[in-house]
Amino acid sequence: MKELLLTLLAGLLFGMGLVLSGMADPKIVLGFLTWDAHWNPALLFVMAGALGVTVPGFAWLRRRGQPFLAGNFSPPAVTAIDRRLVLGALTFGLGWGLAGFCPGPAIVSAGLLQPAALLFLPAMLAGGWLASRLDVYLK
Repeated sequence: MKELLLTLLAGLLFGMGLVLSGMADPKIVLGFLTWDAHWNPALLFVMAGALGVTVPGFAWLRRRGQPFLAGNFSPPAVTAIDRRLVLGALTFGLGWGLAGFCPGPAIVSAGLLQPAALLFLPAMLAGGWLASRLDVYLK
């Protein structure tokens, strides 16, 4: 129960950060990804702020040697840059560039009942399902 509550708290904190930073608004994200006279650097500052928090945080956690809610760290088992990773990254980037949403902001925006997010979220879930079906052919 404690783990579930902390997970919920972390999700709420993440969602609140997305809303406060404006990253739940696809116009701001697309304003960063579009290089024209209306270019918006807000996403750059959000990323820099996130790195400013996570880099020292991860360094501290590594020195600690153990996560708070598990017995040990679970690094990814696969670290190779292969065809599956590249295709997934390209698909993710294409979807992000077209819609202005990545999964976290899409879920937050859907929770805020933004119409674009309510359309994007089922498409994202369908894409995930389709990717799991196609993964058999990429291995």
